[in-house]
Amino acid sequence: MTRPIRIGLQLQPQHADYADIRRTVAAAEEAGTDIVFNWDHFYPLSGDPDGKHFECWTMLGAWAEATSRVEIGALVTCNSYRNPDLLADMARTVDHMSGGRLILGIGAGWFQRDYDEYGYDFGTPGSRLADLAQALPRITARWAELNPPPTRDIPILIGGGGEKKTLRCTAEHANIWHAFGDLETFTRKSAILDQHCADMGRDPAEIERSVGVQRSPDEIGDALVEAGATLFTVGQDGPDYDLGLLKEWIAWRDARR
Repeated sequence: MTRPIRIGLQLQPQHADYADIRRTVAAAEEAGTDIVFNWDHFYPLSGDPDGKHFECWTMLGAWAEATSRVEIGALVTCNSYRNPDLLADMARTVDHMSGGRLILGIGAGWFQRDYDEYGYDFGTPGSRLADLAQALPRITARWAELNPPPTRDIPILIGGGGEKKTLRCTAEHANIWHAFGDLETFTRKSAILDQHCADMGRDPAEIERSVGVQRSPDEIGDALVEAGATLFTVGQDGPDYDLGLLKEWIAWRDARR
């Protein structure tokens, strides 16, 4: 299976006014990015821990109306924060609002302050991963029952690199796997994902490989493609969203076509 190279932006919704976020989404779409992600947290992850911050899914609903071409999604939704059936309905609704451009990015959750401040049970890494494994079949089952159903088979992106549980869950349920770490880590964990797919009889080529990038494509792009990555996402923090690196990756993508 030959996949096109795609470029994403993770627009981190912290330390910025919403007007700045909205302008950056429009600029990223105009520049030619393929996907714009946010993230699912309630507080900043860097800088002033009590700085400006906005909620994930209401923002995605606004982006669905404010954009016309790019896919949108969270990198990633925390499974713990919403009932899986509710999340399925939210995703179906944003899918319709966007004309079929939603990606459901999801993970087990990790940022303890979100849990403590908003009254969720933090549990353990094992319990959160078990909850994610139970939630994914409920989400897909709910999509089948909704009227109207989603406009398409909503792609599921799972982020994380846990070798025994997260990657097995990815092999079972995901269309996209988002990796964290350097080239060596990506290559090793991608091979583990391939083995999980083989163990359950799934073609590993069905899962798109995604990776976050913070260096020039001239430095790392070709090596990551050779390792199997086809979706490259640049993270940008507020309030001054600099799209220079994103545009480098877009130009690199276009030069390969």
